[in-house]
Amino acid sequence: MGRRIRRSPPINSETDRLVAFSTQLRNVHQRLRKALDLARRSIDGEFDETGGQDLLLFCRGFCSALSGHHRSEDGGLFPQVIAEHPELKPVIANLMSDHNMLEHLIGQLTAAMDSDAEPDELHRHLDGIGAVMETHFRYEENQLLAILDTLALEGEPTQLLGELA
Repeated sequence: MGRRIRRSPPINSETDRLVAFSTQLRNVHQRLRKALDLARRSIDGEFDETGGQDLLLFCRGFCSALSGHHRSEDGGLFPQVIAEHPELKPVIANLMSDHNMLEHLIGQLTAAMDSDAEPDELHRHLDGIGAVMETHFRYEENQLLAILDTLALEGEPTQLLGELA
């Protein structure tokens, strides 16, 4: 007996694109976790500064990516979620509050980097950002992944989730 090969249907339906947004949200969160790890490792001097990989590159790059992701959600994704699911306004308000908290923490990290703070202080800032970020990501994924799979979202993933999408 020969094996039956199961073929997946071609990817061309709206549902296939919608599922991609939930997957892309998870992927963006994973990339941001990796960027945070690189920022931490750069503080510890794990990278050769002569190659252009230094504290400023990794820490500022991480901060920029995280901020960009949240700006895209606030301006692109969240209004569409609320338009289709007004009952999620409290969830979106919580997520946006987290975004504001993270921006405040990023500002403190930036000020510490600008003042040439010691590695221990920079680590404390990254630890705070990492703790809020992780709680935020888990809450966001718990509350929105299933919803993203049902919405006909307007816009490209980079417009809705940031440049890491």
